[in-house]
Amino acid sequence: MILIVNTTADRSVTSELASALRGKGEAFEVLELSEKKISHCIGCNYCWLKTPGVCSIKDDYEEILKKMVHADQLWVISDTALGFLDHKGKNIFDRIIPLATMHLKFKGKQMRHVMRYKKRTDIGLIITGDADRAYLERWNKRASLNFDSRSLGVFGKDELKEAVTCMH
Repeated sequence: MILIVNTTADRSVTSELASALRGKGEAFEVLELSEKKISHCIGCNYCWLKTPGVCSIKDDYEEILKKMVHADQLWVISDTALGFLDHKGKNIFDRIIPLATMHLKFKGKQMRHVMRYKKRTDIGLIITGDADRAYLERWNKRASLNFDSRSLGVFGKDELKEAVTCMH
């Protein structure tokens, strides 16, 4: 299943993606978050120590996290700010941490978190503004690698056809 999380107010992107995915016969779900409250991670570590796998912040993110555990792919649609994801898009990534444990292991020559669940969710980005694409590509690869998944790439909203080819 493909989970598409739109943090922008622009629903034309999700509409176009939904149409293309229906045409491919793909199972997907779209979450429109422009009206939802998604706080930033406060670094309390409750999701690791006191309530394993459960974020201590009680907002609209819990629904996303539960769906993320079962998704094959996560696609985050985000506006940009200062050449990077805006705060809403970045919050989605920062709050994924309950899917990992506090334990670390070596993978090759790098330290990685031990994941809490066996299921892995690959991650793609669709941005609606200007950004340093090369940097975002590297960042998404590193973020995906940290969650033992793979990056599906970074696409502008004018490259939706290319993004859809990566969705399966």
